Amino acid sequence: MRIVAKSTLREFWAKHADAEEPLLAWYREVEKEDWSTPAHVKAKYGSVSVLGDNRVAFNIKGNDYRLIVKINYPYRMLYVRFVGTHTEYDGVNAEEV
Repeated sequence: MRIVAKSTLREFWAKHADAEEPLLAWYREVEKEDWSTPAHVKAKYGSVSVLGDNRVAFNIKGNDYRLIVKINYPYRMLYVRFVGTHTEYDGVNAEEV
């Protein structure tokens, strides 16, 4: 998968240093994937939440943080749309970010 907006992840871990390693690990794993459907994502990461509009929410660092991505499956593109704490996640509409 090609991941767009690594800078968003960097900005987040600049504020939350404990998120850097888990986010980098996630990034390195996902860039090697070849997902063509939400079911493929769910098969790799059973705890993800598959949302509307091709969005998926990942738990990061033992569920301390949430990461929302939008996936363009035909082009194998993954766009980072949001990364934040659970409190911040509760304040966004995950299907619109």
